[in-house]
Amino acid sequence: MLTVRKASMARCVLRVPGDKSISHRAALLGSLACGETTIQHYSPGQDCETTLRCVEALGGRVERLGETVVVHGTGELHEPGDVLDCGNSGTTMRLLSGILAGQGFLSVLTGDASLRSRPMRRIAEPLRLMGAHVDGRDGGERAPLVIRGGRLKGLEGYHMPVASAQVKSCVLLAGLFASGTTTIVEPAPSRDHTERMLPLFGASTCVMDGRVSVAGGQTLHGTAIDVPGDVSSAAFWLALGSMLPQSEVTVLGVGLNPSRAGLLDVLRRMGCRLDVHLTCHDPEPAADVRVTGNRLSGVEILPHDVPSLLDELPVLAVAAAMAEGVTVVRGASELRHKESDRISAIVENLCAMGAKIEERPDGFVIEGTGRLRGAGIRTRGDHRIAMAFAIAGLVADGDTVLDDVDCIDISYPGFIEVVNRISSGGDVFHG
Repeated sequence: MLTVRKASMARCVLRVPGDKSISHRAALLGSLACGETTIQHYSPGQDCETTLRCVEALGGRVERLGETVVVHGTGELHEPGDVLDCGNSGTTMRLLSGILAGQGFLSVLTGDASLRSRPMRRIAEPLRLMGAHVDGRDGGERAPLVIRGGRLKGLEGYHMPVASAQVKSCVLLAGLFASGTTTIVEPAPSRDHTERMLPLFGASTCVMDGRVSVAGGQTLHGTAIDVPGDVSSAAFWLALGSMLPQSEVTVLGVGLNPSRAGLLDVLRRMGCRLDVHLTCHDPEPAADVRVTGNRLSGVEILPHDVPSLLDELPVLAVAAAMAEGVTVVRGASELRHKESDRISAIVENLCAMGAKIEERPDGFVIEGTGRLRGAGIRTRGDHRIAMAFAIAGLVADGDTVLDDVDCIDISYPGFIEVVNRISSGGDVFHG
């Protein structure tokens, strides 16, 4: 349980944990590579630790040296002696499934109750087309998943039913072990961290006109990776700074991959004052981002916007409630298949805080009033919902009480300490 009181302003300069998506991929590719892979600023969250434990269960050796992780790869994996527990991490389960589909042994993957309820047929079907044996509850729709890997054949022109970086990455990773070439056709652009990272390990990919290809039989080599700050974690502080008058928030070293930077575009359209100073360009752009408080206005977030800001929609919904005018979100039905039904959770909790919000099958409509009131918040054990409504508590009148905040450690250990500091009127300098 956490009680949050309204803050008068926010004065912050801080860093956020390393990007989860990049950390997962770096560890998994490092386990497949020959030689050492050194990963600086590896995400400290529980999800990414889960990936490291799975790597170790498959015979990999991992050194944890503070914010640096070293994966000692031998170019091969070994049959695990037990079920692989993916915890709450959908990224771990889906990406690892692609890798295990190409291994000549049996694997069983499970997770917590939330992960076991999430859709997995979207990865099971293409892996079966490639020749892997994949089974699970509800015909492969739910974990636990049982995978017997082996000789795979490449998929030419596989049309993904949804724009999902996890599904795309799963199939591409399986394609590394397939005969021939695997080509994926995306219905809309999704995160491209896997395509950017594979060349760092010596593998070649081809990306063109919504198609992504990888050839099988490529050998990976260990490398060094510096993980930028997670933009999904930075989103909470940037949104807070935009909502509180006389505030100034700077987040250092934020990853601004174009496939994930939709948050900044939407904040600008809402009237937010943003300054972006690029600090790195390749392979993942990163920047110091500063926001100052301003009056916000409602916007339309359309289906083509959603893939680049899906995880940021809960906190953007809070900003929309504090804005003037109407905000409409369409094409975000994938939110219903996250750690919780996030559309339902957003609507339930914003209603409790006095917002005017209408639930839609694929999103919601918010009539911004510029005010929220403190309330009891049901986080549903979902880290993004918990953090979004902790931020709501910092701008709402009265006390806001969140029922479960342990889930925040899944992605952002230390978040609550920063919230408490801001709530008590203190400045935050974590440069």
